[in-house]
Amino acid sequence: MITEIFNLAVNEATADAPFQISAVRSRLATVQDALAEAFAKGADIESLVATRSAVIDHLLISLWHQLTDHQWQEHALVAVGGYGRGELHPHSDIDILILLRQEPTSAQQEVIQHFFTSLWDLKLDVGHSVRTLDECVTLADQEITVATNLMESRLLCGNSPLFNEMNRRTCRDQIWPGEAFFQAKCEEQRDRYTKYNDTAFNLEPNIKEGPGGLRDIQTIGWVAKRHFDAKTLEELVHHNFLTSDELEDLLTGQCFLWRVRYALHLISGRKEERLLFDHQRKIATRFGYKDSASHLAVELFMKEYYRTITHLQRLNEMLLQLFQEEFFTSNNRQLEPVAVNNRFQNNNDYLEVVHDDIFRRYPFALMEIFLLLSTHPEIKGVRAGTIRLIRSHLHHINQKFRSDLRNTALFIELFKQPYGLTHTLRRMNRYGVLAAYIPEFAKIVGQMQHDLFHVYTVDEHTLRVIRNIRRFTVTKYANEHPLARDILRRLPKPELIYIAALFHDIGKGRGGNHSTIGAAIAAEFCQRHHLSQYDTRLVAWLVEHHLLMSTTAQRKDINDPDVINQFAEKVGDETYLNYLFLITINDIQATGPTIWNSWKESLLTSLFYATEHALRRGLGNKVTQQELISSTKSEVIEGLHLMLGTDQEQVEQLWQNYSDDYFLRYPAAAILWHTPALIAHEKGREQPLVLVRQGKRGGTSIFIHTPVRNGLFADVTAILDQLCLDIVDARILSTGDRWSLDTFIVLESDGNPITLPHRTAEIRSRIEEMLRGEITPPASFCRAISRQMKSFNIRTTVSFTQDEEHHRTIMEVVTSDRPGLLSRIGRTLAEHEITITSAKIATLGERVEDTFFITDHLGVALSATPRLENLRKTLIAAIHN
Repeated sequence: MITEIFNLAVNEATADAPFQISAVRSRLATVQDALAEAFAKGADIESLVATRSAVIDHLLISLWHQLTDHQWQEHALVAVGGYGRGELHPHSDIDILILLRQEPTSAQQEVIQHFFTSLWDLKLDVGHSVRTLDECVTLADQEITVATNLMESRLLCGNSPLFNEMNRRTCRDQIWPGEAFFQAKCEEQRDRYTKYNDTAFNLEPNIKEGPGGLRDIQTIGWVAKRHFDAKTLEELVHHNFLTSDELEDLLTGQCFLWRVRYALHLISGRKEERLLFDHQRKIATRFGYKDSASHLAVELFMKEYYRTITHLQRLNEMLLQLFQEEFFTSNNRQLEPVAVNNRFQNNNDYLEVVHDDIFRRYPFALMEIFLLLSTHPEIKGVRAGTIRLIRSHLHHINQKFRSDLRNTALFIELFKQPYGLTHTLRRMNRYGVLAAYIPEFAKIVGQMQHDLFHVYTVDEHTLRVIRNIRRFTVTKYANEHPLARDILRRLPKPELIYIAALFHDIGKGRGGNHSTIGAAIAAEFCQRHHLSQYDTRLVAWLVEHHLLMSTTAQRKDINDPDVINQFAEKVGDETYLNYLFLITINDIQATGPTIWNSWKESLLTSLFYATEHALRRGLGNKVTQQELISSTKSEVIEGLHLMLGTDQEQVEQLWQNYSDDYFLRYPAAAILWHTPALIAHEKGREQPLVLVRQGKRGGTSIFIHTPVRNGLFADVTAILDQLCLDIVDARILSTGDRWSLDTFIVLESDGNPITLPHRTAEIRSRIEEMLRGEITPPASFCRAISRQMKSFNIRTTVSFTQDEEHHRTIMEVVTSDRPGLLSRIGRTLAEHEITITSAKIATLGERVEDTFFITDHLGVALSATPRLENLRKTLIAAIHN
């Protein structure tokens, strides 16, 4: 119906010369709107893309006939690429080839120019080429992309013998024979995967070019069509290359991605292949997804998207491997398969079943095959035919299978192998075995959290945690984290850390506390797999508390002995501490490529050693604050005497106005750095002192000694923000004679410490100029908010709790990350005569979770409810100003 309306419209618009651009453009817009309306009503996507292609066919042919005469009968108008396949989305490129018998005359060149100019005037996205037959053949022989485009060409009108001749001269018997074409396309796909970081789980994936996207389906089709000289995917079933189920999977996946792509083009109004955050939410709404108790609508949509592309990527991998095996078999001398056991054999370094009935007769072989892969490192992988058999026999993995002692023993044995665990688990996930064997794992496959912090789906993140832990056993990664490597070697049962890692996030997406839910699932798994009570408790405890160490390190003052003692009590013993440390650092590293940094490593390492010391001292023999102060002072005095010959009396005279907090909240190494400069500075105390220490591990420390004044925190943070530095920690203290002893720990915006001397000098100079009043801190902040950040709007919350032991109030601020945030908060607190004594800064993608330890100007906690409520409202207003 839509095509008929358009045909009539075009005929009316082009009945009289010249070609009426405005009329045709209007009719084209009408058809585009009609197609969009049909899409919104749920019309079949295959019909929609075919209809648009047919509409464009009619337009091109009509225009071509109007502009050419009988002299053009020797030439041809050809659709190529996606348009050649008859697949056009709202803003897809319309790829056209004008195929010539010989070089065009000047008159013909004018006609060709007029033809394309008319199409551009119609605002069509036209990709065009004008070539002779010989030029087509030469270019196709030289470039695989040209050969691929011509392989899918379709004659629109003109000289069919010429078109057929082009097809004959560019077929597999003339150029790019099957194997060469296959190798070139595999190389093309590898390059494409590399561009997208070899993962389908990008936060804003490219639905066409990314792993598992439409290009993967096309690659299968191109290779198979070239080899079998087929025209459609359906023909590949008749060639026994695809099963009917696999064809259905490919077409179902393609239809889903087509719907997403169609919606993307309509929403963006252009050829957009990136599934940007804002587009994700709009498409989720268009497709009818609704928020649930445990998931946002956009997360449910993206879960279906990630599951689809993961499945397509697995099909692509298996089918291309089938071709690789076929080419290898036909071109290389075959070695006789070597028996591995009664069920499997090694066929040219690939594992395969000895006959197709193995998994039906011996279901436990579905688990056994993966242990064999781990225990035979000479085997490169699984034969494609056997992968296909695994996929088709997954229904045998039922409750009876999961309770079978053979299978539980085989699965646990996997985690005890010295090699291949990561590869084996990844294969189990790709082939669907892991989700079938652990039904709870199936629920996290493809599950994504809609934020900038969690870069990977939950299943991908989980496997990356295990991979990261395994890296500590590999010699070439020995220098990445020597402490973690040493701890892993000391674990009494390393398999338990891998099992805990497998389950640490398995409770996500179920509503409630995922750690508690996951602990129950892990405990049931351990019991079913006959682990001891001790091992079961350890694994369940690790799952339940896998966030404890990172939360303590990043949100509490780990220089406070009370914090260390409380953490040590929760951990209980050194064995638990060792396991917890390993899962913590690898969990953070596997969250995203930019999440881990040297500052977090420094925090966690410090917390580990402090807790280890507390546990060895004994939970009943806690370090008191006075012991810590005395120990720190003695260490500093001894160090200064050895390094500089500094007199103890001189040091103690400096310290006479310093409170106990200074020696509790700064380690001896930091005080050793401060003290010589402070002693030297006594002679010119009217000037501020700014020290910057280049960070080799952890962050870069900025120490400021200046008279106490209202708004100092706000002014310093404004300058640091202007310098594009990320503040990760702040300690704000004052002496008895009203001098500030403030430290800010900063990183460059890429998460690295500052190492260049000129950068250090710039920071010191700018802060000193501000403290001397030579420059004014910026009142507004010009750093741009990224497009991705703008896509998220975190609800701002400000909450207060009382720390009665330390006579202070703890204020937690959760909001969207934005330039100048700390300065806004600091200025608001200063206006309310509130003192910041410490700050812990945590930025989690687009989300900020900052903790401030505050008192009033007399050093007393804020307890009056009306005052806190007023402060809350004022802060929220200031943050959004």
